[in-house]
Amino acid sequence: MTTATPPTPQNAGARVSLAFKPQLVTRVVIWLIALYAIYAATQLGFSWERFSSGLGNGAKFLGRMFPPDLSKGDILWGGIKETLQIAVLASLFGILLSLPIGLMGARNLMPAWISWPARALVSVCRSLHPVIVAILFVKAVGFGALAGVLALIVASIGFIGKLFAEAIEEISIKQVEAIRATGASFMNVILFGVLPQVMSRFVGFSTYQLDSNLRNSTMVGIVGAGGVCGVLFSAFQRFDYDFVLTILVTIITIIVVGELLANSVKKVFNV
Repeated sequence: MTTATPPTPQNAGARVSLAFKPQLVTRVVIWLIALYAIYAATQLGFSWERFSSGLGNGAKFLGRMFPPDLSKGDILWGGIKETLQIAVLASLFGILLSLPIGLMGARNLMPAWISWPARALVSVCRSLHPVIVAILFVKAVGFGALAGVLALIVASIGFIGKLFAEAIEEISIKQVEAIRATGASFMNVILFGVLPQVMSRFVGFSTYQLDSNLRNSTMVGIVGAGGVCGVLFSAFQRFDYDFVLTILVTIITIIVVGELLANSVKKVFNV
């Protein structure tokens, strides 16, 4: 019986090989990215003097925000109530519209002449930021919450529609074929062969979209699409920074509470 001799220091180094060998192309790409980042910083006017002066101005700004102003609760509540209404309505209608659009965009269930237009619609909805869409709807329907609701519905379709279509494309087609073999109608195939496989993921997508709409509904008001951001913008214009702090703390509280509620819903559906 022979025993293996341990490698000597002379031949140990010859047997060592790197798991990820450095490649010339990778190094060149990394250096090009680093050089372009430096070039972009010089073109955008970044400087240490500007940064240091900004720290001083920021400290003065924060000093003027304390203590928070709690005397304008009626104005704040009006903006918060409108923000919540925008978020809930946009999420509800956006999710309901995303269901058929996402289903039509699933290439494993639909022919190409249906799936490609549906996916093109989803891509269009995802192409523009909600604030830009809100500007377009403000021009179309005027100032107010309606423009904010429509803008966030478009954003919801772009997000939920894409993820829902991709989730359907990842399902096991055997279950769908088994239900088809029983002679079930198309709607029964969807209800009993498709939805049970994607329901938990769809609940997760929907709760995330509600949380996203809560954040976005506080932002679209800056262009006149309703919500608490209009109140926040007015407070900035009046240099009412103590009231600004009150609004910001309230927005953060709403987002945190919304996140807790979303986690509770996910636990109910085991997502």
